[in-house]
Amino acid sequence: MTDKTPHHTEGRILKFRPRGSLFARHVPRPPPVEDLGKFERAPDQPDDYRHRMKMNGLALAVTIVLVAAGIWIADTMAQMRKNQDCYLAGRPACTQVPPPTAQR
Repeated sequence: MTDKTPHHTEGRILKFRPRGSLFARHVPRPPPVEDLGKFERAPDQPDDYRHRMKMNGLALAVTIVLVAAGIWIADTMAQMRKNQDCYLAGRPACTQVPPPTAQR
């Protein structure tokens, strides 16, 4: 039996060019900030070391407070989840009872 229909084992390769590359030309964008020179310190001005150290100390204190607050919130959420799991499991007396202190 001879088959008269052509068999295409190889496909046709098409080159695709990106749409933007046909007429694109590099146009520089304006900078997002006009000029940062107003924030620079002149070489003849002395560095205010004392003020910089105060601001660094304040930043450290704020960071410590934020970390402590985050740890406290995470601990509270874990305790609430544990209590909720206990109640949903149907266990009685899920709250923690502190041990009595011995008074002498």
